[in-house]
Amino acid sequence: QVQLVESGGGLVQAGGSLRLSCAASGRTVGSWSMGWFRQAPGKEREFVGANKFSDGNTYYADSMKGRFTISRDNAKNTVYLQMNSLKPEDTAVYYCAADPSIATMTRGACRYWGRGTQVTVSS
Repeated sequence: QVQLVESGGGLVQAGGSLRLSCAASGRTVGSWSMGWFRQAPGKEREFVGANKFSDGNTYYADSMKGRFTISRDNAKNTVYLQMNSLKPEDTAVYYCAADPSIATMTRGACRYWGRGTQVTVSS
């Protein structure tokens, strides 16, 4: 069993930055893909991006490229989401996820999910 705990959410003004963290525990996920999703009020959950352990590449949804950066510290079993130039439309609950397969992850069918952390961007 894997537990994923997100932190770092909060309220920020438009144009500001936040860094979310997701710490994994329970078993090692060092060889798994880890990434982020978000769900805004009244909308479906959407893929933000994910890091694939096997080749170190990071994949982003097209709409997230440029402002969001995912990084990973395997020694700490932690993945990060750096968000810059935030906009009110980035307001959402951000979820961390882990899965052995990057393909499965990008489809949103991840094996493990965190409980989410709220990010609110004020205009």
